[in-house]
Amino acid sequence: MNSGAPGERADQAEHSSLWFDAWQRLSRNRLALAGLCVLAFFVLVAVLTPWIAPYDYAQQDLDLGPSPPSAAHWLGTDIFGRDLLTQIMYGGRLSLAVGFIATAVALVIGVSWGAIAGYAGGRVDAVMMRLVDILYALPFMIFIVLLMVVFGRNLILLFLAIGAVEWLTMARIMRAQVQGLKEQEFVEAAHSLGLSPAAIVGRHIVPNALGPIIVYTTLTIPNVMLLEAFLSFLGLGVQPPETSWGLLISYGAESMEEYPWLLVFPGLALTLTLFSLNFLGDGLRDALDVRGRAD
Repeated sequence: MNSGAPGERADQAEHSSLWFDAWQRLSRNRLALAGLCVLAFFVLVAVLTPWIAPYDYAQQDLDLGPSPPSAAHWLGTDIFGRDLLTQIMYGGRLSLAVGFIATAVALVIGVSWGAIAGYAGGRVDAVMMRLVDILYALPFMIFIVLLMVVFGRNLILLFLAIGAVEWLTMARIMRAQVQGLKEQEFVEAAHSLGLSPAAIVGRHIVPNALGPIIVYTTLTIPNVMLLEAFLSFLGLGVQPPETSWGLLISYGAESMEEYPWLLVFPGLALTLTLFSLNFLGDGLRDALDVRGRAD
């Protein structure tokens, strides 16, 4: 057991070096850093919204009605006289929550499924991945709509429904990673030490596949947010009194000719977040590419 300790420490040192090199490459990518800063700003605002929002979320002024941006209301007000900036801040909390939580659901299912299929191989792998192929062929938008109609519209179901349709690609990515890693020497060493398959996958294979997992996660979050926005736009997602960027965009689209700010500002918030996530995902993909270490 002791003879394996130096090798394990060397492996950990190399792993740390890989992450340090990845950070160095990421720090030279201005678009990725800008995306990280914008995303961090929106997340921070979302967390602090109850304390920093300029107005109460439910405060209405029907006499004021929809008014353009002014000193009192920086982004204007909606048809109920509610401050639009406040609505966008609270909507961002829900949109980001859907993005992160639904992606986490997809991540857990996809990583677990792909790791089991890739490590087991043989018939187990064939059956599991054929099921993935079948699920790929299903019209998932109709599946989500049916779930919302049958079980009612609630946030927990929305998180689970979106997460349940976004895990398939992650399963394929994880399976490919596991198939490439399970033949490596460190996995054979873990076998020789008598570790169980679950321990080998959880402690050795999955940590070494974190690069692609992280990259795909950052690219899945904007897809999930767009899906939530589309569902809310159709009236099948978030419902009042809750709000999200998708719901605000839906309301703004109904009166965009008369009150364009109701569409422009929520759309801008969603667009900036999606661009920041995509830029960050592209930067992480390049930074975590092992071939990039030669640069």
